[in-house]
Amino acid sequence: MKQRMNFYEKGFRAMKPLFSLGAYLSRSSVDPSLLELMSFRISQINGCAYCLDMHSKDLRAKGESEQRLYMICAWRETTLYSQRERAALAWAEAVTKLENNEVPDDVYEKALQAFSEEELIDLTMAVIGINSYNRINVAFRTPAGDYVPGQHAALLN
Repeated sequence: MKQRMNFYEKGFRAMKPLFSLGAYLSRSSVDPSLLELMSFRISQINGCAYCLDMHSKDLRAKGESEQRLYMICAWRETTLYSQRERAALAWAEAVTKLENNEVPDDVYEKALQAFSEEELIDLTMAVIGINSYNRINVAFRTPAGDYVPGQHAALLN
């Protein structure tokens, strides 16, 4: 697949608010590995090859197991994920898909049992952020496969 445009080069100024969101989330009380796991799952849903490459490599560099990465699309069917992770993944999926134009009450209630209101706001902002990146990468066909773990860390400062 041929890249349509290097959006990150041509649209760098337009991306600054997303970089600021990433910087904000890097200071969140939510575990960075959990945010990364959510980003990986959302990128699967959206079919974003660049983000799947990036988040899988960053997760593995932080010690995430191959098995948990392979099984994440079926997280409901396994005991490999904690209750907190399950609540975050359910929230991330519901906010991404917006089936029937809503986030179900039971998903919200479980998320609120596992996270504080501030953390739930941060989870929601993380979902918004990765969905934005997914859409940019899919729209402009950002090439995948060459990402090096930690490559974008400087953008969070």
